Amino acid sequence: MTSDQPERPRYDPDYDHEPLVKLLGILSSPWTLLLLHRLHMEGPLRFGALKRRLGSISSKTLTQRLRMLEAEEWITRHYEPTVPPAVTYALTERVLELDAVMIELDRIAERWYGGRANGE
Repeated sequence: MTSDQPERPRYDPDYDHEPLVKLLGILSSPWTLLLLHRLHMEGPLRFGALKRRLGSISSKTLTQRLRMLEAEEWITRHYEPTVPPAVTYALTERVLELDAVMIELDRIAERWYGGRANGE
């Protein structure tokens, strides 16, 4: 059976170093997309401000997500040795490549759920 269409790449679930699998693995971890969205929409934020804007996230989970994203070089952590210490998180240039995706997700969310209060 011949076709003029190119052969689709085959997915190998055992190949966990595939770039898309890695990207989606990071993005799909709980709270990550919302955290990135907040930093994208509001700019650099301190830990407490992020926690308030994310709602019911625990401090432990927020800390884990921030450390993961910093290790992946998706965010930067700026520490100022004041009393109390001031730590600010910001997106890196790398993540700004997701700008169009974040804007489109915002549009879709507003279209699908914008007029509905509490899931009505």
